[in-house]
Amino acid sequence: MALKPSESQERELPAAEGPQARAEASLAPMRGAEDEARLMQEAAPYVRFHRLETLLNAARANSLWPLTFGLACCAIEMMAAGASKFDLDRFGAGVFRPSARQADVMIFAGTISRKMGPVIRALWDQMPAPKWAIAMGGCTIDGGPFKYPNQYAIYEGADTLVPIDVYIPGCPPRPEALIAGILKLQEKIKAGSKFRG
Repeated sequence: MALKPSESQERELPAAEGPQARAEASLAPMRGAEDEARLMQEAAPYVRFHRLETLLNAARANSLWPLTFGLACCAIEMMAAGASKFDLDRFGAGVFRPSARQADVMIFAGTISRKMGPVIRALWDQMPAPKWAIAMGGCTIDGGPFKYPNQYAIYEGADTLVPIDVYIPGCPPRPEALIAGILKLQEKIKAGSKFRG
């Protein structure tokens, strides 16, 4: 007597298994797909595909090298931001470079006199592209208390010399304000051409 396929399968299974085991066995290929989908969902935060420009912008934003360059009293606050209490290294911007050829961020910290204008422009031209600038303090942004009619000694804003990416107001701005400005610059660099802000 020939057995039907379903009967032979029932006889091959041990007594503890039966129709339930067959149902689970038939679902095994579907579980593999579910497991794969679950694995992909778990890996999503760790494995992503982006354009090369996005990856380069993320690397640039997290490894800013400011130029060691202070003009007046705001420079003391910039030094404090780089010291141990505030520690710019936590944000990837603590490596102050002694040469413009090694830096990619110029932080204008203080009053810009007419005498310093050509020097600043020369340093800016020596910096490799891409490069960014931060104007720190009221004197750097628009002349501060030294701005009055017919004055001849200072530049009324760093943006008359170079394009500024981030403005940090205050007289002088606290180290926390400089850190906030650097974080804003990092956000701008990561966004690239999509930056709105």
